[in-house]
Amino acid sequence: MSHTTAETGTLQVRANGEDFIRQGFVSKDGWSIRFDHVYLTLADITAYQADPPYDAHTGGEIQATTSVNLPGPYLVDLAEGDENAEPILVATGAAPAGRYNALSWKMVRATEGAASGAVIVMEGTAEKDATTITFRIALDQEQEQRCGDYVGDERKGFLAAGEVADLEATFHFDHLFGDAETPMEDSLNADALGFGPLAALAEDGTLHIDQATFMIALASEDYAKIEHLHLAHVGEGHCFAVEP
Repeated sequence: MSHTTAETGTLQVRANGEDFIRQGFVSKDGWSIRFDHVYLTLADITAYQADPPYDAHTGGEIQATTSVNLPGPYLVDLAEGDENAEPILVATGAAPAGRYNALSWKMVRATEGAASGAVIVMEGTAEKDATTITFRIALDQEQEQRCGDYVGDERKGFLAAGEVADLEATFHFDHLFGDAETPMEDSLNADALGFGPLAALAEDGTLHIDQATFMIALASEDYAKIEHLHLAHVGEGHCFAVEP
């Protein structure tokens, strides 16, 4: 950690799966999806006072006068709590006062516990017409996310001495399944896999699948939608994904 002032406060980093995870939603192809658990493992979380401001569309390294590292790893369940739960507190640390306008983290494979061997594990149920599927979907593609300023109804990252400020890693799972409430011609739905191609792989109402199986079982154009999946944001702000 480097700093330009002796005045410090407390910086919190939260993870948010949004109402899609907490309350469930209908996929672009009509499956009603509810989640029991959505595990992911974050590591090497770093908050920055970036100068110049980081442009996630351009990518590259984040240039900063001050940075605070919270190394982890941290196993998070985005579905923890009820449908009105707050975003999950992942990490807390002392930090120099100032304006934190960039955030990075790594999404890594868990080494133990419910998500061992996977980066993201989604567990829940999907229903359509008279069919119910209990699923466990594991993705193992590690990435580093480099993100600019949080975009949302409230500004984040303003840390005053002796105070608390928070930053948010946001995950948009409608980018995987699509969203029935969004126009079908929207790029969100055009680029999303939906749930139908996964439902077709279920046996006796159960789907347990990992990324290696996806590669074999899905059509190449469908697997590409998983391989190039980009869930990570900062609110509605964008992130630049770096493959290891």
